[in-house]
Amino acid sequence: MDFHNPSCQEAPRSEPKFGICDGAIAYSSLINPTSWIAEVRNQSGLPVTLTAIDGCVILRHELPGIRRCDCMLTTGDHLYLVELKEEKSGWKNGAIAQLLSTIQLYSDTNGRGDFKHRKAFTCNRKSRRFQEIDHELNRKVFRKYGFRIDAQATIVVI
Repeated sequence: MDFHNPSCQEAPRSEPKFGICDGAIAYSSLINPTSWIAEVRNQSGLPVTLTAIDGCVILRHELPGIRRCDCMLTTGDHLYLVELKEEKSGWKNGAIAQLLSTIQLYSDTNGRGDFKHRKAFTCNRKSRRFQEIDHELNRKVFRKYGFRIDAQATIVVI
């Protein structure tokens, strides 16, 4: 499994704002912000590459029973894993489980890489307000994998 498979990647975007949508695979969009599940703010203008994980890096029939997130955003210094949700309640724990599983898969195949910033985002269009992540869970994930977990619909590339 190649998390940096070029055939699963879009051309890099450097727009100050774009959205991430979910279809057969996750994709970025500049149009129709009401369809965006997550919003990416990139005021620095860095080239950001979206890689579709679920349905491309890991095909639907591969790794049965192993959960995976929707996509990954990368720059030279950033690695952001993203799980997209559109549910009003009961979504956060499942989304975190998908992110943790993907972090483990990524770490097993790529290690930590040379990224300065590693975060895992669970984004939900139907729950735009900030969702708190258990502090102890965040600490354990950071110590083990070097990732922080965040639950909000806005991803800021700094």
